[in-house]
Amino acid sequence: MQGFKAKFRVATLVAVAVWTGLAALYGLLKPISNGCIMTYMYPTYIPISSPVGVSSEKYGLYLYHEGWKKIDFKEHLKKLSGIPVLFIPGNGGSYKQVRSLAAESDRAYQGGPLEHTFYQEASLTPEEGGVDFDVAGFQLPNRYTCRLDWFAVDLEGEHSAMDGGILEEHTEYVVNAIHRILDQYRASYDVREKEGAATSGSLPKSVILVGHSMGGFVARAAIIHPRLRKSAVETVLTLSSPHQSPPVALQPSLGHYFARVNQQWRKGYEVETTRAGRFVSDPVLSHVVVVSISGGYHDYQVRTKLESLDGIVPSTNGFMISSTGMKNVWLSMEHQAILWCNQLVIQVSHTLLSLIDSRTGRPYPNTQQRLAIFTRMLRSGIPPSFNWKMQSQLASQKPKHVPIKDVKHTAAACPSNVHWSDDGLERDLYVQTTTVTVLAMDGRRRWLDIQKLGSNGKNHFVFVTNLAPCSGVRLHLWPEKGTSTSNLPLSGRVVEVTLKMVSIPSGPAPTQIEPGSQTEQAPPSAVFWLGPEDMHGFRFLTISVAPRPTVSGRPPPAASMAVGQFFNPEEGKIEFPPLSMLQSFYSHKETLVKEDHPLALNLSFALSLGLLPVTLSLKTVGCGIKNSGLPDEAAGNVDNSRLCKLRCFPPVALVWDDTSGLHIFPNLYSETIVVDSSPALWGSTRDSEKTTVLLLVDPHCSYRTSITVSVTAASSRFLLLYSPQIVGFSIAVIFFALMRQARSWDLDLPIPSMLSAVESNLRMPVPIFFLAIVPILVSLLLTSLMSQPFPPFASFIIVSVVCYLFANGFIIILILVTQLVFYVAAIIHIFIKTRWEVWEGRVCFGSFHWFINLSSRFSSLKVVRVLRVNPLLVTALTAVMLACLVHPALGLFALLLFHALGCHDMLCSHAWRKELFGYKNKGNDGSRQFTSKFDEKSNQRLPLEENSSNSLDSPKSFGDSQLEIFHHRHGMLILHLVAALMFAPSLVAWLQRIGMGQSFSWFLDSALCTGVILHGICNSKPEFNYYPFSFPGIPSREVRLDFVYLVAGYYSYLSGLALAPYRAIYVMAAIGFISFVLRTLQRRNREKGEISFGSRKHSHRH
Repeated sequence: MQGFKAKFRVATLVAVAVWTGLAALYGLLKPISNGCIMTYMYPTYIPISSPVGVSSEKYGLYLYHEGWKKIDFKEHLKKLSGIPVLFIPGNGGSYKQVRSLAAESDRAYQGGPLEHTFYQEASLTPEEGGVDFDVAGFQLPNRYTCRLDWFAVDLEGEHSAMDGGILEEHTEYVVNAIHRILDQYRASYDVREKEGAATSGSLPKSVILVGHSMGGFVARAAIIHPRLRKSAVETVLTLSSPHQSPPVALQPSLGHYFARVNQQWRKGYEVETTRAGRFVSDPVLSHVVVVSISGGYHDYQVRTKLESLDGIVPSTNGFMISSTGMKNVWLSMEHQAILWCNQLVIQVSHTLLSLIDSRTGRPYPNTQQRLAIFTRMLRSGIPPSFNWKMQSQLASQKPKHVPIKDVKHTAAACPSNVHWSDDGLERDLYVQTTTVTVLAMDGRRRWLDIQKLGSNGKNHFVFVTNLAPCSGVRLHLWPEKGTSTSNLPLSGRVVEVTLKMVSIPSGPAPTQIEPGSQTEQAPPSAVFWLGPEDMHGFRFLTISVAPRPTVSGRPPPAASMAVGQFFNPEEGKIEFPPLSMLQSFYSHKETLVKEDHPLALNLSFALSLGLLPVTLSLKTVGCGIKNSGLPDEAAGNVDNSRLCKLRCFPPVALVWDDTSGLHIFPNLYSETIVVDSSPALWGSTRDSEKTTVLLLVDPHCSYRTSITVSVTAASSRFLLLYSPQIVGFSIAVIFFALMRQARSWDLDLPIPSMLSAVESNLRMPVPIFFLAIVPILVSLLLTSLMSQPFPPFASFIIVSVVCYLFANGFIIILILVTQLVFYVAAIIHIFIKTRWEVWEGRVCFGSFHWFINLSSRFSSLKVVRVLRVNPLLVTALTAVMLACLVHPALGLFALLLFHALGCHDMLCSHAWRKELFGYKNKGNDGSRQFTSKFDEKSNQRLPLEENSSNSLDSPKSFGDSQLEIFHHRHGMLILHLVAALMFAPSLVAWLQRIGMGQSFSWFLDSALCTGVILHGICNSKPEFNYYPFSFPGIPSREVRLDFVYLVAGYYSYLSGLALAPYRAIYVMAAIGFISFVLRTLQRRNREKGEISFGSRKHSHRH
């Protein structure tokens, strides 16, 4: 590699790669506050015995009991009569992780359902079957009639995310555990019946599965297992579980097992028909409901994109929801915290208890009923996608025009038991401005003229408050004005829309500094939206605030707050283009929002905050203090921010992204906003390119907003999202470098080093276009042929090229490190060897001579001589046996050792010639004597063909040839080193199981590693640079190795784009098997005297 530009290009890539990696590492290791409350319990684990021949000796099954008192296990099992729930731990997890869910389920059963509120609740969408589902006739239970019996499987903490074989063994045991649980209920029932105890109720026919991490995938794999009893599982709840692909998609068998299970799930939801198209039966999995809960952007181990059920489970049978959008949770949490976060655990416990039909004591058999319960209990009333008509998800339930006395029967009306009469209200207020404010529970009704205030494009109304719907505030739409409901004409129609208020998380309530003093403005706890289609046909909107004494026997809030406004959505738009976001890396982007601004500000980010998280800061710069009525001296003595906090409610940010839906940031003054979208991926949609942030800010106040891209957060998100892509691209980079080396050999040019080959492929414009851009265009062509939605074009290409450049930086670092190791080892080797020759003639070391004689005798053995003559055969047999009989990674490590020794030998030969002839050129007598003495020994070590063709007068020839062979072997070593590292996680999982009855490796992994080993053996020399193909009747063709490596690089590139880097192992193995077959045929033809193709020898320039 020569030239300043080339060195600068390489140095820049290395610096950027190292800097990004360090920044990402800092961001990932930085402690975060998730806001979760700990869960406490008194656990007892009751072992469940398994029949001989059914259970694995390594694993176990336990029943959880909550309580501090000691119990008799046998007696407790006799009383088993609840709903069985099986918890499946994830990668490296313990069965004891069930304790939080089981303890809170027990408390929820004893305490009863959650208190009913009157906020808008989520319902099934039309795609989920909501049109055909009777919402009015379905209600959540008002009491729990049956408890949950929590079981847990003990999987010995094995790393199921690292090895496909372990994952399949876990699936086998879970199937056995499900059968064992159902059999235990039958045995307990029979014992009670035999002893004459009460045996009311029916036996459970199914088990609810709850899986964490890889346990969620194991649960789905168990459902399609051929040995599972029919309808033994009908409900699955997964917590931070990958469904689309493994979190670390490196092992081929693991990726293949995921693909096979997902394919069977897709077929399981297809209607079975005959070849003629006649109906045979309903889908096999039509009775199964799956709900996936993700931990959000704080879950670094499993990204939300992997937890999606899209393309696996239809929307009529399941959905995915992020914990950031879960009702009563609103938090993002780490991978393990999702098991003990009290807010989430309580909501999940009540959700599972709500699945039980109070009439039968068993889970609802109807799929839509179970899905509706999950929807109502987990989802927020705010839709998961941004729309100014935020109440559109209830479009199918538009309120009907009914008489005022029948308001209570409308879909958005308060129930009759929560009522305050018109007589209890003070005199009405008539609002003349577009903004209405409530600062106290004054018991007044405020009239807003829709036609007057909603003119000039301000046809949307938004209302935020901390007052509870029905008990604190009520909202009605009136077709005409009336003094009270009692004198309203009978023909008048009024619609109550109170229950359109949706709950949002609020920060801590403000406290009074001293009795009688004014508190800070309370944070909003609800938001209410009306669009032009909702207010069509009505003249007035009324906001009725309850009088303070009528608040259902509860103390009123410390500070009451409600702000409403008619606004034009176009006036509140603030767009941040890509250039502006990129500039915020080094400069703040500030925007001044003056007073009387829209209450709802729509911030549109052209680049997804899932890729470039921003720190959004809001600073209050004014709140109408001059018009506050305070004397000038009083206003001057009071801190400006303090006064503004007394007047302005804390801002709230509602953020939507295409992957995980809704994120809410309450009390937003300075917050790093991150969403868990996955933009610019091959399977992403155009909606994932942008992020919409809706800011609810007090219109009485002015703010200075600023955004800054968080460098550490952006680096962390980049590596988390695109690490599988970078791995696939890294293999493509190596193949492209090997292509460059093979091409140089074919053109009779010196073989470049791996560093020079990688640098050459980065040059503009031709190499970078054909190697980085063309594969992306091929992927877009494949997307078009498969009729799939296109990803965002510009960001997809830019991010993919950035990942490719980062992969080049990673490979360059790997090349430099390994090359440094080889050069240091060669220098030390030559230094010791040359000095030893000098010392050997001057000093007598008896012990060393004895060791050398012993080594010579050992080398003279026939077996050793045979092994030394056939090093390729020995290496191949050893590596293949290790790969097939022990573990694939060990076979690859044996291949790496073979490459390392070859590289060391070639580099030492090169350095040896330089050292040897360096002595000859010194010109002193001692050196001449040493050189002449050592010439004979050194020439004996050189290959015969080189000795015969090269004389001592041309020492550069042999040294350069050895250096070229080193470059070739070094490239092979880098390729197979990456392959070995891909199997390293599986090796770690295998080492954990030593002594536990470990079986042989998967056939797929062993076969592929055998192919990789054959590739390393058969292509260990650069002269094997083309493949001859001859078929009967067809002239012989030659396929150059550089073309093969180009195709292999393209395939690896596409595998990286598909987030399946393990597929690159397939093309390595294919090249290995083809090379082995063709070399075998070549040797056979030579033995028969048939020359099917000529051997091409690379010449060395002297």
